[in-house]
Amino acid sequence: MQINIREYRPSDLKAMIDIWNSVVIAGNAFPQTETLKEDSAREFFGAQSFTGVAVDEKDRVLGLYILHPNNVGRCSHIANSSYAVHKDFRGNHIGESLVRHSIVTAKQQGFKILQFNAVVCNNLAAIKLYEKLGFVKVGVIPGGFKLDTGEFLDIIIYYIKL
Repeated sequence: MQINIREYRPSDLKAMIDIWNSVVIAGNAFPQTETLKEDSAREFFGAQSFTGVAVDEKDRVLGLYILHPNNVGRCSHIANSSYAVHKDFRGNHIGESLVRHSIVTAKQQGFKILQFNAVVCNNLAAIKLYEKLGFVKVGVIPGGFKLDTGEFLDIIIYYIKL
């Protein structure tokens, strides 16, 4: 499977909404609890510093990422990113391609650091990937993520210098 990553287009929105919302509904990786609709998705994805999509040779959207400042003002040189891969295409290194692309894009946009604020401790594939790519584990916030069941899981903070 050949994967290309490019900036999203308005024609990608439906597929992006489906992928994003599936992660939100699963309730075990994203902090959001509200799903996106077409209008809110257009606004949300359009407000990012960069929104990229992973597409196959048929231009089907298989995954996506958003990139934006992690904070404002004196901390706006630190980027933050979120990634989502369609459940049917996980395990094909699409997530790795998205993360690698986001590192390059963040650097091109002048960010100095890419930071992940809330990697849920049971997201072992993401943890393995981030550590493989050289992200540094800052620490653990006990009980920082609330599952729909009411259970709290630890979250891990990672960063990489760009």
